[in-house]
Amino acid sequence: MTWLSRVFPRRGLLGAATVATLLASQVSAQAATDAQASAAPAAQAGSAPRLPANAALVPFSVGEKLDYEVRFGSIKVGSGSMEVRDLVDVRGVTTWHTVFRIKGGIPLYRVNDSYESWFDVVTLTSRRFHQDIDQGSYERKRRYEFFNERGTYQENDKPEQPTVAAPLDDGSFLYFVRTIPLQVGKEYSFSRYFNPASNPVTIKVLRRETIKVPAGTFVTVVLQPTFKTKGIFSENGKAEVWITDDDRRMMVQMKSKLSIGSLNLYLRGSSK
Repeated sequence: MTWLSRVFPRRGLLGAATVATLLASQVSAQAATDAQASAAPAAQAGSAPRLPANAALVPFSVGEKLDYEVRFGSIKVGSGSMEVRDLVDVRGVTTWHTVFRIKGGIPLYRVNDSYESWFDVVTLTSRRFHQDIDQGSYERKRRYEFFNERGTYQENDKPEQPTVAAPLDDGSFLYFVRTIPLQVGKEYSFSRYFNPASNPVTIKVLRRETIKVPAGTFVTVVLQPTFKTKGIFSENGKAEVWITDDDRRMMVQMKSKLSIGSLNLYLRGSSK
């Protein structure tokens, strides 16, 4: 995530005032993008979306793929990946298409989670989200569409429900966090999770730490994101995420406490 040099300096992370300015600009851009989407004709079949000139400056691009080994405690039990797959047109809006997967487990407890997101390249707000959670005996498969021009979202075939301004889903939140300034020792609260009842999402910036993973040694910032939902980033999971304290802001390590132990991800390789 080439953390925009004009948002992030090479060393250190900025504070809450810049966060507020960034969020305000995103909401304004959201309104403009929605107006354009409402007036835009459908994309021609076979045409490939391209990044518009006003796309947000972000520290990732199409083709970025981060590969992880998954461990329960110290035992290797599976693999994971975080990928910016392509650009996709969703109802006239160019979106990043990302996929975050974790697969592995032990004989009596398996995890096979997938979070697939499509979010606006200008405002970074959600347009579509597929969530497949399979953890032990718990399973959930949901498909969401976001109609931000009218402030609603739809889950599967259910009636549309009200959403928040500039909504984010579980997957797009992981990329959004890579684009905002954060200060060690602070706790940030965002009422941007698409389901209003699940807000706020909190992000604690715990510390800086130099860690060694299979892909190498990295200087990182440690975050604790908490969603009021089921899954790895639930309040019960108490996940911690290590992102590199540099321009790319890659996630190089993640640890989450589950009911039977600790599920850990360690970066083993990356592209782009």
